[in-house]
Amino acid sequence: MFGHALKCLHRIGSQWSWLCVAALALALLSALGGLSFAATPEIEDTWASLANDIFRGRPLADGTGLVSIDMPIRAEDAAIVPVTMRVTLPPGDSRGLKALTLVIDSNPVPVAATFTFSDSAGISVISTRVRINSYTNVHVVAELSDSKLYLAQTYVKASGGCSAPAAKNADEAIATLGQMRFRVFGKPSGAQREAQVMIRHPNNSGLQRDQVSLLYIPANFVDELHVWQGHALLFSMKSGISISEDPNFRFTYVPNGATTFKVEARDTNGKVFVSEWPATTSEPSNDSSNL
Repeated sequence: MFGHALKCLHRIGSQWSWLCVAALALALLSALGGLSFAATPEIEDTWASLANDIFRGRPLADGTGLVSIDMPIRAEDAAIVPVTMRVTLPPGDSRGLKALTLVIDSNPVPVAATFTFSDSAGISVISTRVRINSYTNVHVVAELSDSKLYLAQTYVKASGGCSAPAAKNADEAIATLGQMRFRVFGKPSGAQREAQVMIRHPNNSGLQRDQVSLLYIPANFVDELHVWQGHALLFSMKSGISISEDPNFRFTYVPNGATTFKVEARDTNGKVFVSEWPATTSEPSNDSSNL
């Protein structure tokens, strides 16, 4: 891993030079894996530094009772760890959810995803699956329409998720690349419903090895996602290497009477995948198109 990371560092002009630095850092961590450290102060210092960099010094309020994050304490598979983020506003609170940022502190690229919501989306819960590289705190920061930030955190015991081999072989991944499915849950007449978007994509982290050649697989992952209800944008997402293979997002929303849903995903190789479905069905009305 050291050799791979050091070679990458010579590619100063590459947009993925940061990933190579991350790989070098991961190699160093692996080499030091046998040493023990006093965890609490360093963990706190790590988060303080991350929070300052990500949110540019903005104050983070305690989100207890307002923001929550649900993850298993010990993950069964570090490459597909479920996470549910939830914002619960008190009755009569006129604020809305503006954005959610998911941070996996010890991952090579800590910001797993940032979700930005439209004013009328009515989204209060969103779930996905992530990779966890080592035992870590995981933070979610909610920005409300009052422009204040609210914080929740949990701790997850898992390791090796960012470099774990893909579940599918390369040929299968290429054959199904960009295919999407969409499902809707709940009664059509309900004030709030749930929907789920599933995307076929290997989401290669750049830290995985081909199991035959043992060479590193180049990074290529879905880094942008946009979901529309009719012509109204529900949410957008920007993500990094921590979202699991075959990205999967489940979320609540408020129906606006639209008859269709549309999803557009873009990966780091520049490929764009688009699908559209009737709002009343759980199955796609047409195949995804690779633009």
